[in-house]
Amino acid sequence: MKQLKIPAVFMRGGTSNAVVFNAKDLPRDRAQWDAIFLAAIGSPDPYGRQLDGMGGGVSSLSKVCVVGPPSRPDADIDYTFAQVQVKEAKVDYGANCGNMSSAMGPFAVDEGLVKVSGAEALVRVHNTNTKKIIWSRFLLDDGIAAVDGNLAIPGVAGTGAPVKLEFREPGGATTGKLLPTGNVVDALEVPGFGKFRVSMVDAANACVFVRAADLGIKGTELPDEIDAHPELLKKLAAIRVAASVAMGVTKSPEEAAKRATVPFVGFVSPPQDAKSLTGATIKGADSDVTARMMSNGQPHRALPLTCTLCIAVAARLTGSVVHEATRPADNPESEIRIAMPSGVLTVAASVRKLEGQWRAEQGAFYRTQRRLFEGQVLVRASRVPRAALLSGAAQS
Repeated sequence: MKQLKIPAVFMRGGTSNAVVFNAKDLPRDRAQWDAIFLAAIGSPDPYGRQLDGMGGGVSSLSKVCVVGPPSRPDADIDYTFAQVQVKEAKVDYGANCGNMSSAMGPFAVDEGLVKVSGAEALVRVHNTNTKKIIWSRFLLDDGIAAVDGNLAIPGVAGTGAPVKLEFREPGGATTGKLLPTGNVVDALEVPGFGKFRVSMVDAANACVFVRAADLGIKGTELPDEIDAHPELLKKLAAIRVAASVAMGVTKSPEEAAKRATVPFVGFVSPPQDAKSLTGATIKGADSDVTARMMSNGQPHRALPLTCTLCIAVAARLTGSVVHEATRPADNPESEIRIAMPSGVLTVAASVRKLEGQWRAEQGAFYRTQRRLFEGQVLVRASRVPRAALLSGAAQS
């Protein structure tokens, strides 16, 4: 059977890559999307390399984004994120990707979905996964998104034009509550491993944070070290499953084990000297907290940006395990420097306690993005349902 040709753009957003589709080029029936995305990315692949697709074998390189007209009046575009599992025939829509969010405004402008003028653009992005609004601000170069600039971000070689992402009211993106259990800290019973003191916070994406010391580690471990520690991986997976049920993300451990994306699980420790993936030393004096996060069962080589925002929010919640690990600040509005495997990320979070309730007002950080390839992605027609072939939108 012939291959199917679908218009697409391959983009980098922050430290992630994704195949980006215009919604008009996909079947109207979203039930047909999974097969197309799996075929395009090259999943499932038991070898974990995705050589027969556009994926790169790790979660940050196994992504799809869909952009289309807005479905609400306070947005300029709708953006749907799809996390494609590498070894399984599964596509997860339960979370947003902060890194790829940085590419959505530029994609919309370059595709003509949003009309702009002048030297700078503001695109209001509605992420359909979390029902949250993100303001994307970036420079223009002759009417299209600029790519050249002086901003360097950890994990990406070279520099690029900055994209400022402002997450508006990020609390409750997954569960509807900033603190799903109502507490800034909980004693979480984890079957097979005992109790852990954790903070379960839902800002931009739901996350559960545990102290590195409580896991018996330093907190500065690099991804390969984490991967080589099977007991640690099992412990983190069990904490994630227990937290998923406690946060109300899923109803049972069995369901939680199948929903690999959220909540994210990670561990934190105070600022300390550590080696980065480049071999350089990250000085403890140059950061405010040290963090590592897991993404779809894999240690992230940087930090998922939504988790970065969640860490910053959690750092402002007095009594949370992240707050306890974070260097005290005189100004509660000051930016937070988070040390991670690829370097240091800086993020701002505005958090208030009103009438006894914590509220996350906004989180912001800078990323770079670039359109890498545009044209058509080819997928085997034999892997796409006949309904998609007949829809018209996905025909070659």
